[in-house]
Amino acid sequence: MNHHPDPLVTTAQGAVRGLSQDGITAFLNIPYGAAPTGAARFRPPRPHAAWDGVRDATTPGPNAPQSERRLGSVDMTPYFGTGWSRGEDYLTVNVWTPETRRGGLPVMVFVHGGGFVAGSTRSTMYDGTAFARDGVVLVILNYRLGISGFLDIPGAPANRGLLDVVAALRWVRENIAAFGGDAGNVTLFGQSAGATIVGGVLATPDASGLFRRAIVQSGSGLGAFTTEQAARVTRAAADALGIEPRLDAFAEMSDERLVEAASELGGIDLRTETHGDPLIGLSPFSLVLDTQPAHAVAAGLGADVDLLIGTNSEEGNLYLAPVGTYSTSTDADVEAAAAASHPDPAKLVEVYRAARPEASPGALRSAIMGGALFGAGSWAMASAHAAHPLSGTYGYEFTWRSEALDGQLGATHAVELPFVFDLAGLPRLHGQKALLGPGKPPADLATGMHDAWIRFARTGDPGWAPYDNDRRTTMRIDAEWTEIDDPHSRERRAWR
Repeated sequence: MNHHPDPLVTTAQGAVRGLSQDGITAFLNIPYGAAPTGAARFRPPRPHAAWDGVRDATTPGPNAPQSERRLGSVDMTPYFGTGWSRGEDYLTVNVWTPETRRGGLPVMVFVHGGGFVAGSTRSTMYDGTAFARDGVVLVILNYRLGISGFLDIPGAPANRGLLDVVAALRWVRENIAAFGGDAGNVTLFGQSAGATIVGGVLATPDASGLFRRAIVQSGSGLGAFTTEQAARVTRAAADALGIEPRLDAFAEMSDERLVEAASELGGIDLRTETHGDPLIGLSPFSLVLDTQPAHAVAAGLGADVDLLIGTNSEEGNLYLAPVGTYSTSTDADVEAAAAASHPDPAKLVEVYRAARPEASPGALRSAIMGGALFGAGSWAMASAHAAHPLSGTYGYEFTWRSEALDGQLGATHAVELPFVFDLAGLPRLHGQKALLGPGKPPADLATGMHDAWIRFARTGDPGWAPYDNDRRTTMRIDAEWTEIDDPHSRERRAWR
């Protein structure tokens, strides 16, 4: 390993010293926003104050307050991290860049997932080395989570975690040239809750012009709560804290109490006369918008931003297999999954059974959950975006199956991420109870997927036919890559 003299970069707030190794420089824990403490936790993000001297950017910093998150028997620590690393100054970015600093490089900004309550830049899966090695400046950011980030409180701006992402994009526009990046060629990408946030940013007028492309990996353009639904969560959070649902009362609570209360909010019935629960009870937090991002995009927001969007073929397995309920699922469970997510559950079950005649109850239940959480909202977003001629729309479906948990994990939620980051070799990802399972993935799958993402960031074209509302061409990504027109067409139509 070749170590070079530690590199200095001067940002608008002050100088930072990173760490160079093997031709790549990493800068960790650079603040893009002021510390969200006390009442400021419920205000819009503000720029960070300038600092004197050189700030050390060689070690990971704190992250947003959160509880450690587990998903049954599968080891998700490479994805969620190990919980809360305390410290007030956590609105920060990590930046990886090639050492050559030739300038004008494409920039990719990643928004992590974690159900709006967990995750951070500290997770081992979010290492930008491979992107920098391949000529991209990669930025990963922390944002406010849980009650601080997403609880809708009267008198506070909604979606504060999303506002943090927009603030980080502003920081990128102002500073990224100093790291070799092209502020005019920024791709915002995210996975799961992070992908739903990316869709929300696409539909945010204030973010217009801050990025040129977007990648939505297993998110939902229909994943936002209405203000009526969000008010139920706010009332439940106030009850859990023993306070009135008022801004001043929430502002007096410690981060510890807010994290504790957030973890007690399961089981709130969010269904209203006009709206189902878009997260089917899996999280009490989401974006809060009375117009879904897919509908805002249909109306023209984000029309000039190129979009790459897709899902994994067995998303729902992650919520069943690790807790032992995949193999024990019954027809009644399939019907309950449909009832939780669709106004005509019997019709939905009929469509899924007809489309998957060989599927077990566990597979059908998983497919319906995946459709509710990610499929329906991704199809809606792709269709809305493809109607605009100003930009490109591209679809994918990731279908490579992990053999973890005796083959039950499959092509589940989050399993594509190690391939996008070209980190499929991480030892922690391998084993019977690890995300990628005991076997070896196809040797060139990570190379191909990582390269397609970079190609899209560089040029707006990932290397296959665009998605339009006639053919709906979708790249199916596995050991072999195959273009398919309108896969799951019957299921897609059933969600409309």
